[in-house]
Amino acid sequence: MTQTTESSQWIEAGLEEDFPQGLGICIQHNDLQIAVFNYNGEEWYATQNLCPHDDQMVLSRGLTGAASGEPKIVCPLHKRAFALRSGEFLGEGEMSCLTTYPVKREGGKVYLQV
Repeated sequence: MTQTTESSQWIEAGLEEDFPQGLGICIQHNDLQIAVFNYNGEEWYATQNLCPHDDQMVLSRGLTGAASGEPKIVCPLHKRAFALRSGEFLGEGEMSCLTTYPVKREGGKVYLQV
């Protein structure tokens, strides 16, 4: 579920070159930790960094991949997978979805809408 509100704003997350392809980087904005993923050089995603399974700030260190063509992140602690586009839990059973954030790139910089 994408987090957007009337008071949302675009913040600078960093330079594109600071985000290695296929990996996640954690940024902090106020009290938020946000995992930013340069999925393949063209597709970029951002989610909460907090794993909903046990409240650890680890998702930026997870493995990216795809499930049936859907870009995903896999928690490094418990191997639970989430869709990067929607934040939806991709496993069996009940699990909270991730909060996702819109990402845009302009002039070599990466911006998030929070």
